[in-house]
Amino acid sequence: MLKQFKIAFWMTIVTTILCGIVYPLAVTGAARALFSKQAGGTMLAANGKVVGSKWIGQSFISPEYFHPRPSAAGNGYDPLASGGSNLGPTNHQLTERIQVDAAKLHEENPSTPIPTDLLTTSGSGLDPEISPEAAYFQVPRIAKARSMSEPELRSLIQKNTIPRQWGFLGEQRVNVLELNLALDTARPKH
Repeated sequence: MLKQFKIAFWMTIVTTILCGIVYPLAVTGAARALFSKQAGGTMLAANGKVVGSKWIGQSFISPEYFHPRPSAAGNGYDPLASGGSNLGPTNHQLTERIQVDAAKLHEENPSTPIPTDLLTTSGSGLDPEISPEAAYFQVPRIAKARSMSEPELRSLIQKNTIPRQWGFLGEQRVNVLELNLALDTARPKH
């Protein structure tokens, strides 16, 4: 009995060290050596200051910026509370939120149908991208707020549209943070 206990004890210690320390350090080291930018979160900077990660959405509420899709992660884009709202299509909280958001968006651009991704949250609540249609929908508001021409903004969206992966996977999309950084470069806000 004592011999079996010693074997079990040492196996626990050895596997804990291998799986809990050695393996994670090896994988992290390999990731940093081979994919240093991605392993560090692909942080984006403006004027020498880190402003966010390419892979985690953030809230932009100023009328001078492109807005992301809504987030249900914590208080919005909280990476520690990643997740959807889990509200079903008949839930009154969800329908009320969508109605309020749709009313605001309709005031912003009354003649254009609202793209679905400006009304719905992603599964993680951290989605950093919107569809090109969602970006184009916001052009009149931003053009007015920044005194820019709509064609200039449409061209900026076009330059920042990410194509389908390998030409056939997924959909075209626009990273909101990268687009807003390009917008600040093209025309700094007042």
